Amino acid sequence: MLLKTFRWAFAVTGLGLVAGVLYDGWTALGLVAVLAVLEVSLSFDNAVINAGILKKLNAFWQRIFLTIGILIAVFGMRLLFPVVIVSVTARLSPSQAVHLALTDKDRYQELVTDAHPSIAAFGGMFLLMIFLDFVLEDREAKWLGPVERPLARLGRIDMLSVCVALGVLLVTAMTFAVHAHQHGGGHADKAQTVLVSGVAGLITYLIVGGLSDFFERRLADEEAGEHAGQRPGDAGAGRPAVALAGRAAFFTFLYLEVLDASFSFDGVIGAFAITNDIVLMALGLGIGAMYVRSLTVYLVRQGTLDDYVYLEHGAHYAIGALALILLVSIRYEINDIVTGLIGVAFISASFHSSVRHNRAVHR
Repeated sequence: MLLKTFRWAFAVTGLGLVAGVLYDGWTALGLVAVLAVLEVSLSFDNAVINAGILKKLNAFWQRIFLTIGILIAVFGMRLLFPVVIVSVTARLSPSQAVHLALTDKDRYQELVTDAHPSIAAFGGMFLLMIFLDFVLEDREAKWLGPVERPLARLGRIDMLSVCVALGVLLVTAMTFAVHAHQHGGGHADKAQTVLVSGVAGLITYLIVGGLSDFFERRLADEEAGEHAGQRPGDAGAGRPAVALAGRAAFFTFLYLEVLDASFSFDGVIGAFAITNDIVLMALGLGIGAMYVRSLTVYLVRQGTLDDYVYLEHGAHYAIGALALILLVSIRYEINDIVTGLIGVAFISASFHSSVRHNRAVHR
C-alpha cells in the first residue's frame, strides 16, 4: 500500500534530482533535496486537511487530484506563480519576468520578496477562515475541551468568523501602515494593498468554500429524497444526476486547489532563503508537493483520520498558527524553521492524544 501510493513521488524524486544535477551540478542536487524537505515540513498539516476533504470525493476525482491537481500545484504554484507575481508587481510581460528570473536572479528575488505583504495577506486570511470555521463549530470530538467548548458556543453567532478575520486583517494593515510611516514611507502605499489582498483572500474562501458546500448539500438532499421515495427492492434506483455530483466534486476540487495554493505561499517565499534559482525552486518544491499529495491519498485510503480522531484538530490548529505567522510576517521576519516546527508540534501532539484516546476506549 505504501509503495503503491508513493511510487509516483519516488519516481519524481529521482527525476528531479537527476534534472538538478544536469542543470547545475552536484551542488544543485543538495539544494533540490533541501527544498523538497522544506516543502514537506511546511505542508504536512496541508496533507491532513486535504485528506479530510478528499475522502468525500470518488476514485475518479481522487485521480484528478493526483494528476491534473499535481500539475497545477507544481507548475502553477511553484513555477508560474512567482513569475506572475513579478509580472504584475513590476508591470512586466510574462516573458520579461521569465527572462529576469533566468538572467538577473537577485533582482527577481527582490521583486518577489517585495510582493510578500500582499501574498501573505491573501494566504493568511484564507487559512485563518479555515481555522476559525473549524474551531467555532460544535463538534462531538473535542481535543482541547476547555478551549473548544466556549468557542463552539460563540460559534452560534452568525458570521462571527468573518468578523474576527476582518478585525485581524484591520489590525495587521494598521500595524504595517504605522511601521511604514515610522520608517520613511517606502512601503506606506502597501498598507492599502495588504488590506485589499486580505479581503480578496476572504472573498475567495467564501465563494469557493460556499459553492462547494452548496453543491454538497444539494447532492445530499437529492440522495435523501431519492432514497425516501424508493420502494422496497428498488435499491440502486433513482440515483442523483451525474452532472450534480460532478458540480459538487468540481467545486470541492477547486477548493482543494485554492487551499493548496494558500499553503504553498510560505514555501515559495521561504525557498528564496535557500536559492533564488527558479528552476531549482520548481524542482525541489515540486518534489515536496508530490509527497504531500501522495500522503493525502495515503491518509484517505488508510482511514487514518477516522482512526486518530484528534489528528484533524491538530492540523487545523497548525493552520491557525500558519495563518497568524503569515500575517505577522508582513511586519516581522519569521524563520521557516519556526513555521515548520509549530505545524509538526501540533500534529504530533494531536496524534499522541489520539493514541491515548484509542487506548482508553479499548480498555
